[in-house]
Amino acid sequence: MGSLALEEYELMKDSKYRVYVSAVDKALKSFEYTSEWADLISALGKLNKVSYLNSHGILFVLLTYMKFPVIPRRIKISKRLAQCMHPALPSGVHLKALETYDIIFKCMGTNRLSHELFIYSAGTINLKLCLCFAGLFPLLGHAAMNVRPSLLTVYESHFVPLGERLRPGLSGFLSGVLPGLEEGSDHYNRYE
Repeated sequence: MGSLALEEYELMKDSKYRVYVSAVDKALKSFEYTSEWADLISALGKLNKVSYLNSHGILFVLLTYMKFPVIPRRIKISKRLAQCMHPALPSGVHLKALETYDIIFKCMGTNRLSHELFIYSAGTINLKLCLCFAGLFPLLGHAAMNVRPSLLTVYESHFVPLGERLRPGLSGFLSGVLPGLEEGSDHYNRYE
């Protein structure tokens, strides 16, 4: 059993963590009933609320989950987030999904993100394919202009600080970022 699986197994003994898992399950269930993009934004909002409660505590009945940096159902969450990054979806869905990524990454912290990079960069568990085809990394190439600043902020805030620990995903990161940066655009000048 890996250290992460063991850690999650130990957390399941805590009743507050089980409440957190239940809330995540309930939020994920709302994705099953989506039929249009507005439903996706609503489902992401529910997931954000659970994740926000985890990272900031004291809202409503649920107490702080900040002591739980292990995100439950992270594979399902990453797949749902990757689906929300589909190029055919409007920018509002992309922005809400980026908000969700940001909340989750803040909750997890840089160290855990470096270990789970392959999960959140693409939303699939196939390590050979995950950094190339779906999810967060390839979004920049097809993102609307109003989405790009938020996406670059997520990259800057969560992936650049990984430094050397980004190496396993560096090719996917670069293949997603470089085609999206056009010389002369505001985003290109942001990094000169």
